[in-house]
Amino acid sequence: MVVDDAVVVRGLIARWVESEPGLEVVAALRSGREAIAQIEHVDPDVVILDVDMPDMDGITALPRLLAAKPDLVVIMASTLTRRNAEISLRALALGAADYIPKPETTREVTTSETFHRELVEKIRALGLRRKSPATQPRETTPAAAPAGDHGSKALRPTAVPVDEPVPAVSVDHAPVDEADQDVIKLRPFPPIQPRVLLIGASTGGPQALNAVIAKLNRVIDEAPVLIVQHMPPTFTTIFAEHLSRASGRVAREGVDGEPVRAGHIYIAPGGKHMRVDRRGGEATIGIFDGPMVNFCKPSVDPLFSSAAEIWGAKCLALVLTGMGCDGTNGAADLVAAGGAVIAQDEATSVVWGMPGSVTHAGLCSSVLPLDRIAPAVIRLFSGSRL
Repeated sequence: MVVDDAVVVRGLIARWVESEPGLEVVAALRSGREAIAQIEHVDPDVVILDVDMPDMDGITALPRLLAAKPDLVVIMASTLTRRNAEISLRALALGAADYIPKPETTREVTTSETFHRELVEKIRALGLRRKSPATQPRETTPAAAPAGDHGSKALRPTAVPVDEPVPAVSVDHAPVDEADQDVIKLRPFPPIQPRVLLIGASTGGPQALNAVIAKLNRVIDEAPVLIVQHMPPTFTTIFAEHLSRASGRVAREGVDGEPVRAGHIYIAPGGKHMRVDRRGGEATIGIFDGPMVNFCKPSVDPLFSSAAEIWGAKCLALVLTGMGCDGTNGAADLVAAGGAVIAQDEATSVVWGMPGSVTHAGLCSSVLPLDRIAPAVIRLFSGSRL
């Protein structure tokens, strides 16, 4: 279902969707009120919901649509204004699955290949997630340890004593056939205590990041946190403010050349890449404009790869929910430099693209449900051997 008051935009999105194999437009409507009236009759899997509409706007219609159909996938569409960024992030808290930035003019909408590609990708990924909910991940087993290493231990809830041997993560605890090629192999955690936390996320990331960051006060006080969340300009500014409130710590967009300090959360600004440089003997933020990496700007790979060069084995990276494979190449650089990677599991990810990619590449030391990631990070930063 496409809901937008601009007839040209409605028609264009409908044509894009109808031209895709396996996708069908069941309704193209001009207001939230019409969408509410039609929702039960046309029974869509996905709704593209404009933020700004007369009669009834998207944020007013959203909770009513979800009340009528709780498993509905709603993707908010809005132009890049501060007001719309606030509304879109509020919509995520109200149950929207994702948002997509919409070009400001009808002409730009019709010519934007990025908008076209992102829209179709999000419809497919989020719609398929609804039609085929993720099964519980299989048991994960540690990869063979290097000579002289005693093997890896993955993470249990924090109630387990830190000196107790901890088995590899198993969400369903089902026995696994050793011949099964789909079993996830985990790397040993490095013996070095992490001193820097790096996080990459995309679709579903704002909700996941809020949940994790809100529980990491002790870690943030002792270590810098650097985040790449796939977001456009303006949105990252607002999102930083949200994270600052959630954590009670300083969270803002990174500024080119500023020193990296413990107690601060640095967020890659929308439309730019963020990396780590060394200037005058200390680590600094580097903000640069360049081509997209993995169709993304900001991209996770430049942050992870540059952090590997600066901090090496002192890095702990989290790869949270998101489409695509951004972060996998950077994670490989981190692991090669002695760092560790934790991925969010499939069952709790909105889309298991990015975390699934690093997991299947054999780069993770643990694959965890969202609610177990913060306790795991706290244990690692406290010096526990896992």
